[in-house]
Amino acid sequence: MSVNPDTPAPIPDLADLIVHLARLGQSTAATRLTAAQWMALRFFARASRLSRTPSAFSCYHATTRGTASQTVKSLVEMGLLARQSHATDGRSTILDVTEAGHAMLRRDPLEDLRHVLARLDPEAHAALATALGHAVSDLAHLRDVPVFGTCVDCAHCQHDAEGNVCLQSQAYLSQGDMAAICVEFRPAPTAAQS
Repeated sequence: MSVNPDTPAPIPDLADLIVHLARLGQSTAATRLTAAQWMALRFFARASRLSRTPSAFSCYHATTRGTASQTVKSLVEMGLLARQSHATDGRSTILDVTEAGHAMLRRDPLEDLRHVLARLDPEAHAALATALGHAVSDLAHLRDVPVFGTCVDCAHCQHDAEGNVCLQSQAYLSQGDMAAICVEFRPAPTAAQS
């Protein structure tokens, strides 16, 4: 059967490509962690102090609190996470990545995917980041689940003479805070929405 050169090639299913890319990015035989454990370890390494709770991870991972608790428990038992009492809520715990956890993150299988994506030309990289960001936000809105992000793009973040301040926590934000994932994140309105 001959192929007509004037017939456009079929457009790949982007959802399938994204899921397959994510699975390839996380798969490796050289690790003892499951995909859920890797996601948890990454989350707790990047989350703001007030967001490093099992319930925040549950929301971020879009799973039940019970499943999230089991994942967290396994990482604590492996010595990759450590529990601390929440400063203002005695019923909650804050989870910190231990030195062993940081050592494990240096062998994160997702690094290969990050290197592949970093090789995209800057325009393609920016366009992909924007498109995926919109897709995540739109799907979260459709499913009525929280959107996670960093203080850099958050409506609660304001700049005053002293620096960046979070209007939600009434605290000044360090550069590290500005890049941290926050459970209280609310997307800042874009110029088109203003």
